[in-house]
Amino acid sequence: MASEEASLRALESLMTEFFHSCTTNERQREIEELLNNFAQQTGAWRHCLFFLSNTRNEYVMMYSLTVFENLVNKMWIGVASQDKMEIRNCLPKLLLEQHKSVPYFIRNKLCKVIVDIGRQDWPMFYHDFFTNTLQLIQSPALASLGLVMLKTTSEELACPREDLSVARKDELRKLLLDQVPPVLGLLTGILETYWDKHSITASTPPPSPTSGESVELLGTLFQGSQYSKLLCQPMAALDNETQQLCCLVLECLAHLFSWIPLSTSITPTLLASIFHFARFGCDLRTKAKSGFLISSTSSSSNGQLNAGTVLPTSNGGGRQVEGSKVDRSRLGVLAMTCVNELVSKNCVPVDFEEYLLRMFQQTFFLLQRLTRENNAHTVKSRLQELDESYLEKFTDFLRLFVSVHLRRIESSPQFPIVEFLAQLFKYTFNQPAHEGYFACLDIWSVFLDFLTTKIKSRLADRESVLNRYKDALVLLLREVLNRIQFRYNQAQLEELDDETLDDDQQTEWQKYLRQSLEVVAKVMELLPSHAFSTLFPILQENLDVYLGLQQFIVTTGTSRRLNITAENDCRRLHCSLRDLSSLLQAVGRLAEHFIGEIFASRFTDALAVVERLVEVTCYGSQISLYDLETAVPSVLKPDLIDVHAQAIAALQAYSHWLAQFYSEVHSQNQSQFVTLITSAVDASSPLITAKVPEKLRLSACHLMISITSTVRPVFLVTMPAVQNIFNLITAENQTRRLPPEAHLLVCRALSNMLLLPWPNLPENEQQWQTRSSNHANLLAALTREYRMLRGTVNVTPRRPEMHALKVVIQQTLPVLRDIVDSISGESTKSRQICYQSLQESVQVSLSLFPVFIQQPDVTDEMLAFFLTLFQALRVQMGVAFTGQIIHTFLSMFTREQLAASILQEGSAGCRVVQKFLKILQVVVQEPGQAFKPFLPSILSLCMEQVYPVVAERSSPDVKAEMFELLYQILHQNWRYFFKTSILTSVQRGAPEDAMENEAQFTAAMQAFGQSFLQPDIHIFKQNLSYLESLNSKHKLYHRKLFRTSMLFHFINVLLQVLLHKSHDLLQEEITLAIYNMASVDFDAFYSAFMPEFLNGCQGVDTNQRAVLARNFKLERDLPSFTQSVQRLVNDLRYYRLCNSSLPTGTIKL
Repeated sequence: MASEEASLRALESLMTEFFHSCTTNERQREIEELLNNFAQQTGAWRHCLFFLSNTRNEYVMMYSLTVFENLVNKMWIGVASQDKMEIRNCLPKLLLEQHKSVPYFIRNKLCKVIVDIGRQDWPMFYHDFFTNTLQLIQSPALASLGLVMLKTTSEELACPREDLSVARKDELRKLLLDQVPPVLGLLTGILETYWDKHSITASTPPPSPTSGESVELLGTLFQGSQYSKLLCQPMAALDNETQQLCCLVLECLAHLFSWIPLSTSITPTLLASIFHFARFGCDLRTKAKSGFLISSTSSSSNGQLNAGTVLPTSNGGGRQVEGSKVDRSRLGVLAMTCVNELVSKNCVPVDFEEYLLRMFQQTFFLLQRLTRENNAHTVKSRLQELDESYLEKFTDFLRLFVSVHLRRIESSPQFPIVEFLAQLFKYTFNQPAHEGYFACLDIWSVFLDFLTTKIKSRLADRESVLNRYKDALVLLLREVLNRIQFRYNQAQLEELDDETLDDDQQTEWQKYLRQSLEVVAKVMELLPSHAFSTLFPILQENLDVYLGLQQFIVTTGTSRRLNITAENDCRRLHCSLRDLSSLLQAVGRLAEHFIGEIFASRFTDALAVVERLVEVTCYGSQISLYDLETAVPSVLKPDLIDVHAQAIAALQAYSHWLAQFYSEVHSQNQSQFVTLITSAVDASSPLITAKVPEKLRLSACHLMISITSTVRPVFLVTMPAVQNIFNLITAENQTRRLPPEAHLLVCRALSNMLLLPWPNLPENEQQWQTRSSNHANLLAALTREYRMLRGTVNVTPRRPEMHALKVVIQQTLPVLRDIVDSISGESTKSRQICYQSLQESVQVSLSLFPVFIQQPDVTDEMLAFFLTLFQALRVQMGVAFTGQIIHTFLSMFTREQLAASILQEGSAGCRVVQKFLKILQVVVQEPGQAFKPFLPSILSLCMEQVYPVVAERSSPDVKAEMFELLYQILHQNWRYFFKTSILTSVQRGAPEDAMENEAQFTAAMQAFGQSFLQPDIHIFKQNLSYLESLNSKHKLYHRKLFRTSMLFHFINVLLQVLLHKSHDLLQEEITLAIYNMASVDFDAFYSAFMPEFLNGCQGVDTNQRAVLARNFKLERDLPSFTQSVQRLVNDLRYYRLCNSSLPTGTIKL
């Protein structure tokens, strides 16, 4: 006894030293080693039992419990049965003695250790494990302890970790499901008892505005519902202890609901009880003041409930009241968590549907409470008073209801869907925080999608369906539009950040506007004419302000000033311009609802919009509003620029409508169309200059691209404005050169105008000859300096000259690449003309390539250009020249060159190798025989030069491209390896799978196999999909060479990956691949592979191997096979875990 006392004191001093701030890392490591060695001793648990009974040191308690946890989870199989029985008896006694005196986290840890024992031994060796827990719950003094045990049991036994066999997991789940009805009955009883007990005093309240939640409030929501009266009862007045106990009950229910299936065990009485407590969240008196008590976060997976659940019942005056408020609010949050767990289940048995309807009725009673207005509170102030977590849970409920269950409930006569939408409307537009509003907009989006799908599938009564919802949609549209306007919502909109970009590269303001406009667009799809007639007048109103600014412009000498200076006027103008910008975006977003089949019926509306947009764009460009001096330049100038840019962007959105307009009127009077296009181009062209702000300049360039590529009017090339742009771009004197991005966009627009076929005209009227010579002139001007570099081929330029050459290359090639890229999907004629104009530049590029091979940034640019050429114009370049290019590349990229580039991960050199491999991918995919002579050298480059460098390194980017090249070689050139034609395979006696180039095929397969042994999950996924693709297209797994010498190796590797859990995200894909490989010859798989695989498994004994083999059922269908694989992997890992933690010398029977 004395020695145990001494050990305890030593341990206490060690633990205190370990956690002391002055202890060095080295000393901590020493102590850790000492403690680990102590824990590994046989019988260490006896010391720990003594420590737990005799110490008040929290560190020592935690250490002792960790020793027990380790013993139970890792060594239990080797513990003597007498010792097990002693531990099973001692720990529950210890819990009962100490649960009130130890901190909550020690209590929870002790509960978890007892539950872990139950996980191993219940019911065979620990038959009273569960009944003990139920007895605790039924004993008033120990109920909270019993509930902690129950919740920990639910967490640890319902979804156990992998340290159990599959058979045991199934057994535990079945045992638990058998216990569900009594457990739910018990928990229902507790909630009902406490509610009833505390409701008696409140049953006859004094008259007050809040006490009589009168039945008329419910509308038709509860006609005939027996629960309407129940929910109208006054709230129970719970004391602190009761609140904490009810919190624990609701936490248990929330976890139970996460795994038990919906069934009649979840009784109407239980649901009603949960909803009683959900009402606490709606109570204005429940909001907690910040800073009081410990936060009410939910429990963690190891059974540690939050500190808030064990508050003392009496804690002094005011503080206890606040504690009560926190817990009252927490009751509401936990009750809604229970509701959401139930609602999130999509699989609803028929006998549960009525309960579901009842649940929704009860929740919408709460929604009506939340959105009820009275003299004391507006809806918004009510929602602001509530706990944020409760609102969040309630919004989650609404989202789940609309996305998962609306289709079930919507047509029920007992569920008034229109009244629900009215409540949801109030709830949405009174949200106190932006995040809450965004979440509600998402719910409306889901509802609008549901409605759109429903209407499209019901052509007969679509009008009656629409009419049912029309009022709700009209209100929604109007309110969402009001919410994006400063005129109605300035205070909230000014809070939104419009500078910081989020992960999606948009600001908070842009996200707000985009989500709002998505809802507007969805309503537009359902009610097009109404939506248009709502939006257009608001747009007109703001446009009138903008178009009226001309009268306030004062010109003095060379400066022009906007003569609006009063602070109030400037503020109003700022709001009006911001709103105009948003409304222009809204109008642009709706462009898609004017084209296609509805073009003719909606033509007048669309024409009115486009004419207005053209007018605004012309106005902005004519009076150069972006150039004005203003009273508040930091605010008004960006506003004016933004409106102008958004008007151009909105006009661009209607380019498809303009194209349809063009094709409809091409044979009739075109004057209206010509005027629109001419005005739009005339308004854009003055903005395409370096002096104009970038935002405007780029908007104008994008509009030009849409007109030249989507609308393609014949008369465009003859317009003076277009001629001016042409002259600006092709001028020899580049003093007025545009910035790079604008230059590139304008070149694309001009090239498109000359290359793309005109719509509605036959081939002989396309004027290809004239356009071809114009295009040649354009490209000659663009490549003037570049083509002059050809003379530098044999020179090794000095550094300053090299820099000048680089600048020319890096200015020219991106423009050429963009021009080629933009016509890659166009007609042969367009591509022919493009290549003719480019021919000389391509040859210059090829001759310059060797000069710059040591300059990766230049080589990168050149290869990007060649890659685009190969993708778009390889037919036009012809076989001979393409061959010359490939030959040059293959000879330039030596092994040393490749290795040096690949080793600099993420560098320009690395990108060069990637692009080179991409070019080769294009080459090997080319049908026909033209490029087949290059296959041996491409394979050799891949397997002998690139692969050895990347095999043992991560190099993810180069590796991904190299394996794709390897896959394309195999897929597109299968007969390079397997000569057998279909005819010979049908003939009897033909040799099976006549192979050529077997060594290269084997090397490629080995490379794929090697990649499965490496940690990169992206390469693993890509390569697994390549093998599966080769199997589905070419029967790879059935080929004799693969079947006889590779198949079992691949299956073995994939099974080992599953066992090591290194690529767990790909479990499904790996199991499917194993199935496809095994299904080539199931008999061989079961009779040869499985015994061999199990015999080779380390860490399991003969009996365990026999059990594993017996449990792997000889099934041939995918679901059963998948189950067998999962069972094999789980049980093999479990056996290894058990065996590795047995004490040495243990004899297993």
